[in-house]
Amino acid sequence: MRKTLYSVVIAFVLSQGTLFGISEASALFLLISPGARAGGMGEAQVAVANDAYASYWNPAGLAFLEDSEVALMHVNWLQNLVPDMYYEFLAYHKHVPSLGTLGGHVIFLNLGEQERRGENNEDLGTFTSFMYALTLSYGAKISPYSSIGLNAKILHQNLTGKGAGAERGEGVSTDFAFDLAYLQKGFLTPKLDMGITITNIGPKVSFIDEAQADPMPTNLTLGLNYRIIDTEFNRLNLVVDFDKMLVASYPEMDWDGDGRVGLYNDNGKYVGEAGEYNEAGDREAAHTDPIYLAFFTSWLDDWYLGGDIDWDENTHIGGYYETGLRSGELFDDYGADGIDGTDDDGEGDGEWDDGESFSDDNGNGEWDSYEWGDEGYGKYNSDGELEIGTGANRSFSTEIDEMVFNLGFEYWYSKYFALRGGYYYDKLGKISNPTFGIGLRFAGYGFDAGFTLGPPGHPLTNTVRFSLNMEF
Repeated sequence: MRKTLYSVVIAFVLSQGTLFGISEASALFLLISPGARAGGMGEAQVAVANDAYASYWNPAGLAFLEDSEVALMHVNWLQNLVPDMYYEFLAYHKHVPSLGTLGGHVIFLNLGEQERRGENNEDLGTFTSFMYALTLSYGAKISPYSSIGLNAKILHQNLTGKGAGAERGEGVSTDFAFDLAYLQKGFLTPKLDMGITITNIGPKVSFIDEAQADPMPTNLTLGLNYRIIDTEFNRLNLVVDFDKMLVASYPEMDWDGDGRVGLYNDNGKYVGEAGEYNEAGDREAAHTDPIYLAFFTSWLDDWYLGGDIDWDENTHIGGYYETGLRSGELFDDYGADGIDGTDDDGEGDGEWDDGESFSDDNGNGEWDSYEWGDEGYGKYNSDGELEIGTGANRSFSTEIDEMVFNLGFEYWYSKYFALRGGYYYDKLGKISNPTFGIGLRFAGYGFDAGFTLGPPGHPLTNTVRFSLNMEF
């Protein structure tokens, strides 16, 4: 879909600060974290997963639940930014002897009413956008202290009913995905639990234009839960999650080092600027890897794979100086004003004079310019952005910077009252939100509240989550 359709998407992507401030995937509503309990613990839950919300956080945790439970949550999402956006979550699980525990959940995100604008910014009325996902879950023990889990989900996104201008199709998609999960109690030490999930594994998501399909937000999470205190009346747990998006995305890049991007088709045939590949068959146009490759290349795409970046997407790498002048335009001062490269005959206007034949050593009537590989060839594009050397300047630290870290603690007095705190850190997304919360349990009913703090003006600051649990 094109920019004319996405006033709604801009607001929605801002909401994804709860997981990734900078994202390369679609269907990001799947990453909004449910449960006020998790919301108060910095959204660290993968190694906890001991209630109905386990179907979202780690379905392997369902295997250790032997009762039936319903859980629900409502939150006004980004109420300081979008007045009519809200998020709903409903979950259920039931233990089946000799089989395991079955469960599932429903997610619904209403994006509110949006203004439709055409290609010329004309008013085309309004439309309502929403998204939902239906998930079936299963968890089973593979030993007394370990379990596996599986989620299968169908998701539907309705951004807009039709395109604008020359766009064809509708801004609607229906897709499927699944999750894999593992939970180990007593990992390395009896007080430590470990959980691993790989979520949202599925095909790319497309709306109006299939050529612009984006990958699912496939995500790997490693969680640890350490029981610092575990007595009859006092329990204190320290929890941490590490999130890594398994999406490999590349901008337009010069993979073979010839100074050009593309020019060939996938068979190595020269086709000009319409070509997306180099002569060796490597794709140099902007693209993402399919999921079966991204499991591996997502750890390499931001530092090892690729080459110099073509920021202005003109198929040329560099060719300009930082000042914006083309390579070859800084030659002798034939204008006699004492300044190289101005060619203004002392007029002092800093502009080339029409008709002057300066810097034309070969006498062909055109400006001489350096070629790719020459010592004087400019390293920048016409906007002054560095392009030559951007491939070598990348490092593995970028992959670490892209990870999201969740830290939380939970203190229970008896089985009835809980205090929670946490911290959410996403470096590239510029998100560092402290959280806190409380929980109450009585006669099979549970109430939780979670609060997200942050700097004034941050979309998530003062977000309040409330959720209920009912065991039977």
